Amino acid sequence: MPQDQYQTVKEVADRLKVAEATVRHWIKVGQLRAIDIGKGWRIANADLNEFLRQHQTAPRQHSDGPNGLDAEGKP
Repeated sequence: MPQDQYQTVKEVADRLKVAEATVRHWIKVGQLRAIDIGKGWRIANADLNEFLRQHQTAPRQHSDGPNGLDAEGKP
């Protein structure tokens, strides 16, 4: 089993361009899995990748916009 790499809350926040408090909130509510090593939380790359996969948006549909029309306004 390969060794997983871990990131700090600050590293994850910088990577995702969010506040450290946001990352800590995700950990607190159970959305982002992390390990408390005593000096702070560490997030495994695999857990961060799973978090990002769960929060990705669906691919854009090339037809049928919100009103049933495509991007050019045609049905």
